[in-house]
Amino acid sequence: MVKPIIHDILFLSQKSEPATVLDAQVIRDLQDTLKANEDRCVGMAANMIGVNKCILVCMAGPMMLTMVNPKILSREGAYSTEEGCLCHEGERPARRYQKIRVAYLDEHFQPQERLFMGYPAQIIQHEMDHFQGTII
Repeated sequence: MVKPIIHDILFLSQKSEPATVLDAQVIRDLQDTLKANEDRCVGMAANMIGVNKCILVCMAGPMMLTMVNPKILSREGAYSTEEGCLCHEGERPARRYQKIRVAYLDEHFQPQERLFMGYPAQIIQHEMDHFQGTII
């Protein structure tokens, strides 16, 4: 189900809790909501649809990638950039890494580990900031 995007800064500033298999519907809602906003968005964290769980979805090329409880294992190539978000107006400065290795559960709650580089790595880092209540 497509959910409305949350703009409440107090809500978005809260830290997210680990997700469980009981959050499977949140994954589907997040996927549907990203698809509905694909003309202006390439990634979403669950708190953007009102659920403080560590779930993100993002576009990795033509495919949608779902990450549950992701953890960045390594980072390389720090750089500064500016990013926008559906949750607020304008762009804000951010520190990102060109290359990250991430461990996560996929949408079927199976463990995965992958290396991401460039723009997909930036998207993942932005969405993971949402888990900490950081609004970029």
